[in-house]
Amino acid sequence: MIARSRQIALALTAVLAAGAACQAQNQEPAARPGRPAPTAVDPRGFTLVASGDVLPHSSIIDRARFDAGGTGYDFRPMLAGIEPVVSRADLALCHMETVYGADGQYTGYPAFKSPPEVAGGLAATGYDGCSTASNHSLDDGADGIRRTLDAMDRAGLRHAGTARSEAEARTVTVLRAGAAKVAHLAYTYGTNGYPLPAGQPWAVNLIDEQRMIADARAARRAGADVVVLSVHWGTEWQDAPDDRQLALARTLTASRTGGRPDIDLILGTHAHVPQAYEKVNGTWVVYGMGDQIAGQMYNHQGAPDPRGNQSTVGRFTFAPPARPGGRWEVTRAEFVPQLFDIDAGRVVNLNAALEQGADVAAVRDRIRDVVLSRGAAQDGLVMGG
Repeated sequence: MIARSRQIALALTAVLAAGAACQAQNQEPAARPGRPAPTAVDPRGFTLVASGDVLPHSSIIDRARFDAGGTGYDFRPMLAGIEPVVSRADLALCHMETVYGADGQYTGYPAFKSPPEVAGGLAATGYDGCSTASNHSLDDGADGIRRTLDAMDRAGLRHAGTARSEAEARTVTVLRAGAAKVAHLAYTYGTNGYPLPAGQPWAVNLIDEQRMIADARAARRAGADVVVLSVHWGTEWQDAPDDRQLALARTLTASRTGGRPDIDLILGTHAHVPQAYEKVNGTWVVYGMGDQIAGQMYNHQGAPDPRGNQSTVGRFTFAPPARPGGRWEVTRAEFVPQLFDIDAGRVVNLNAALEQGADVAAVRDRIRDVVLSRGAAQDGLVMGG
């Protein structure tokens, strides 16, 4: 993996340089300045992109400090290779797996405290919001949640899944995407054994299928045209979705109100490896996008596992309903294969890398085979660039 990473780093100088150049109350901000006009075929439609876990190990923190010239932390160069894909979407969502520290007290595994500059790097790349519910949400208790959400607010990055107050926990995160209002909800299977803060049972959203459905319905009542669920779930290092993922996906996508699905898209994180995309009950489910940013990953056998630095970006084009009150339909579903080059410290769009002559066809094809392993190609999923 290291030798291949060095080869990729050498072959991708031009790619990275080009990327660098290039029940609730409703809360809805203005669109991000500079966001292009909607790109869907219908001018009132929109494209949504979503990516996997941002997991800054100590080596990632060191790289961001190096990229900042030794003073502060700069995560923008790390993400430059995927910036063209992210910034051209009408709405871009990420998954911030860790909480933020303060005053230079930053740590990697097992209890993460990341530099708050991560939020600025994500926003500069074009992300509009992140899910924040994960098994690491309570690595530094309620203070970690507060610092994280404060930093995201300063960066203009929306968030869903954790909260600083009960009022915030009850507030639907609604983002603009073209003419649509998109609700973003997020949940995690657990918090690594850390208890919820005393008196704050609302601090982290935990998976509960009835609550998730109730929240989706509340978001719809609050005016959401599209409801997106981010779910931190699954079995680590397992390419295939586990039985719990499959069962929960079936239950969530089967839920309807007045004949209209309550949930329009499910985005999965946590497994550290790319997992399949599948259309379930007419709704797209991404079981696992993999790690977008992470240091050297070691599997359960303690061996370095390159799959832990592979991931996908999902890209979904939504068209408005044919009649008032109807569903916004996904008219095009795509995935973009990615690699985090641990030597260069850069996110790599593998299709762009192939166009530049990098020897990455084997890893690109492995990701493709996993993504399509549950028949998504028959439902129209294609690989994008």
